[in-house]
Amino acid sequence: MYPNILRHPGPTPIPKKVQLAMNHDMISHRTEEFVRLYQETTNRVKTVFGTAQEILLLPSGGTAALEAAAVNTVSPGEEVVVITVGAFGNYFVSICEKYGFHVHKLEKNWGEACTEEDLSEFLKPLSNIKAVFATYNETSTGILNPIEKLAKVVRTHTDALFIVDGVSCLGGAPAEMDKWGIDILVTGSQKAMMLPPGLALLSVSDRAWNVIEKTTKPAYYLDLLSYREWASKGMTPNTPAISLIFGLSAVCDLIDEEGGFSQTIARHELMKNMVRASMKALSIGLLTADEYASPTITAVYAPDGVEASTFIGHLKEKYHLDFAGGLGHLQGKIFRFGHMGYCFPSDILQAVSLIEAGLQDFSYSFKLGAGIAAAQNVFLAAQRK
Repeated sequence: MYPNILRHPGPTPIPKKVQLAMNHDMISHRTEEFVRLYQETTNRVKTVFGTAQEILLLPSGGTAALEAAAVNTVSPGEEVVVITVGAFGNYFVSICEKYGFHVHKLEKNWGEACTEEDLSEFLKPLSNIKAVFATYNETSTGILNPIEKLAKVVRTHTDALFIVDGVSCLGGAPAEMDKWGIDILVTGSQKAMMLPPGLALLSVSDRAWNVIEKTTKPAYYLDLLSYREWASKGMTPNTPAISLIFGLSAVCDLIDEEGGFSQTIARHELMKNMVRASMKALSIGLLTADEYASPTITAVYAPDGVEASTFIGHLKEKYHLDFAGGLGHLQGKIFRFGHMGYCFPSDILQAVSLIEAGLQDFSYSFKLGAGIAAAQNVFLAAQRK
């Protein structure tokens, strides 16, 4: 039986060291041992967020943390802006509408980023905006929005909070929450953070806490004030995902072993460039422009003459190479190549070689080895620097 080669945008492969850490004997979440684990681990994760603020851990998927960010900061009837460039930006729209917020939707075509000019123009006629919600990395399209620039626009033109979904890129992309002016930053465990699903991480600015303290909210399990109160004691208000927190500690070890988070970011950037160069060499289209391409996921058009779901189904059945398909109107048109977390340049070379094998099965016209050579050239050029 061949192993499944998981190249999805989440869940992603789990390092052996993390698996072993999660096998730690179970402990109570109301003990000094857990307090040490919680405090030491959350302090180490601050580097990934680029913050001096506390990191709060929710025993949930990332969507619950996004909902917590919304319901704790905005009251029904208040006005918000939601930037959406794909399926997961629309998640924020749905959450905000569910709670009765007045939503102004800044929508871009799938495959395009929201620029600072787009946001500036959109905000000009608006007033009394309580929060601006944005997706840092759009998982459905492989777009990395210029969050630092968007944060500056929000600060310049409004008094709104800037709330960011970093679920599919934190751990693989640069984030400077404090320096950029992000008020709430959220991620999930199952993507670049190299863990199974079930743990959400978020951090809140002092500015956002001031708002949260004054907001009337219909939240109990997602009450961030409760999480802050318990975090001050090194605990969580409810039973946490203890095994995943042991795993998160091991993830921090792996980042240190790689040479620090800057090296982790550089690895993801290298893999992105390898993937994009290989697809271009094979004359296979990419959904996004290079300028806004994600370091953690690449959206790839189906090869000419081949339906995307047919192609990726064949790759999985014959070569055990597992890609994600397109979402929404891109279903059947693209596949999504995940290169985040526990993924390395050698994994990219393996995946590209199997893509080439699949292309031959569909009688696709290309020079054998062109994609592999292009990826190798990117890799070797990086080693020479």
